[in-house]
Amino acid sequence: MSVLRLEGVAKNFGAIEALKGVSLQIGKGEVIGLMGDNGAGKSTLVKIIAGNFRPSAGQVFIHDKEVTFSGPLDARRHGVEIVYQDLALCDNLTAAANVFLGRELTRRLGPVRINDYAAMNRRAGALFAELKSETRPRDLVRQMSGGQRQAVAIARTRLSNADIVLMDEPTAAISVRQVAEVLRLIRRMRDQGVAVVLISHRMPDVFGLADRVVVLRRGSIVADKPVGSTSPEEVTGLITGAIEHA
Repeated sequence: MSVLRLEGVAKNFGAIEALKGVSLQIGKGEVIGLMGDNGAGKSTLVKIIAGNFRPSAGQVFIHDKEVTFSGPLDARRHGVEIVYQDLALCDNLTAAANVFLGRELTRRLGPVRINDYAAMNRRAGALFAELKSETRPRDLVRQMSGGQRQAVAIARTRLSNADIVLMDEPTAAISVRQVAEVLRLIRRMRDQGVAVVLISHRMPDVFGLADRVVVLRRGSIVADKPVGSTSPEEVTGLITGAIEHA
């Protein structure tokens, strides 16, 4: 059974065809490297899966059941989480507060309910331990490295026990050591059975982590291959159009 399946998904913005009949499926614990040049349709495809956009045509299936998302919260209820490139974190809050942002745990104090910071710190600490991250719940985000910030964003996806995590350029603009930390976090998610769609321009990340590489060009899939059956040179040719299809 596939965790996610797309059949003939298209998206038009007026006269512009951003996606043209994309079909794709992802299994439990599978990592897909989604690659393509700027404007190839990667972000549009991910935003359809995440519930930000509705497809103009085609069908989306989660666990082989057709779904139509009314928005990102609806997608989350179906087990889909997304980590955007800018991470959407609040620098002035702690790691734990960011993990629970919009989903705070509360407790009753007399006639009112207040945030239960101790419970959120404990749960966030358990999530960081599960991910084998050194991030601490009470650390302020503004004092964190790029790798630690990614750990906070990934922990937020684990809070809802997501089945599918979409990651947009998670290793962009961070150091080599932090890249290794982020890739380790993604491997931990994969080992826990989470399906991961990884948008990346970094060939070493995709070939070192993904099970399959999917290449989009001008809104169409031009390759969907196991990483062992292709090469960075072939993928580069597919992205640029030097190779039409593989």
